[in-house]
Amino acid sequence: MIYLLYGKEELLIQKEIDNIKKENELNDLDVNEYELDTVSLKEALEDAETISFFHDKKAVILNHCTFLTGTTKKGSIEQPIALLEEYIKHPNPSTILILVVFSEKLDERKKIVKMLKKEVIVKELNQVANQEQFVKDLFHGYQISRDDLNLFQKKVGNHLELLEQEAEKLKMASFQEKTITTELIQDITIQTIDLDIFGLIEAIVLKQKEKAMMMLDEMIKRGEEPLMILIMLANQFRIIYQAKELYQKGYTEKNIASMLSIHPFRIKKALEKGRMFSSEILLSYIKQLAELDYQIKNGGINKRLGLELFLLGL
Repeated sequence: MIYLLYGKEELLIQKEIDNIKKENELNDLDVNEYELDTVSLKEALEDAETISFFHDKKAVILNHCTFLTGTTKKGSIEQPIALLEEYIKHPNPSTILILVVFSEKLDERKKIVKMLKKEVIVKELNQVANQEQFVKDLFHGYQISRDDLNLFQKKVGNHLELLEQEAEKLKMASFQEKTITTELIQDITIQTIDLDIFGLIEAIVLKQKEKAMMMLDEMIKRGEEPLMILIMLANQFRIIYQAKELYQKGYTEKNIASMLSIHPFRIKKALEKGRMFSSEILLSYIKQLAELDYQIKNGGINKRLGLELFLLGL
């Protein structure tokens, strides 16, 4: 069985993968993942062609199949597409191969894309079918009023990963009572600035200075406090650095999430971002932001100008 999952909503892709694993009764030992921005397709397909040592079935997940899109990610290795074409013709019946593309569109002109659309199960995961129902389902088993559901979504925003993350925090805080109150939502959930910070980090990762400056300008126009933006940036870089260091020491994503008391999905995203930076660069950013924080609080530099200079210096 071969699946092609693509779309901009990574949470929906992850849930689809979870469903595939559940339907086929696969556990973590039955699943191998490959990041194709740094690993050869040849290595992943060789794994797909072997039998499972533990059960009758196994899954091989190929993340970042950017060769199926119209863009080329800087630093990505050239993949032997012919090997994938050959595998599609003669797949291993004991392997569930899952190709993942974190992109809104595929390049329909490519031969391999046409072949996949004809021969495998393709699922587009660009948006949730019913967001109101999606949010309601996040609180399954808990009591929450319609007004509080609206308050929750208004405060957190429309980013699916953040909605799930914040719902988990609320459920943990009300585990005994199983009731989500207005006060709890006001006290625990994040403001939408977190979503903006994720986007700003993404622009920094991709070295899109102009986009980063535009995002900063928009956030400030909406009334976000520059000092808070600085603190959030520093916090995100700290998480990326800590996750990267722990992963290199052999800890799993679940171990790291538990050690840092952070939702597993955020650790997954932090590790993805961490591959784009060296530990030295991350530490440099953290130190720069700490020094900028000191200068701003002591009147040494205007807070907005300081953030702009930080972004321009990346």
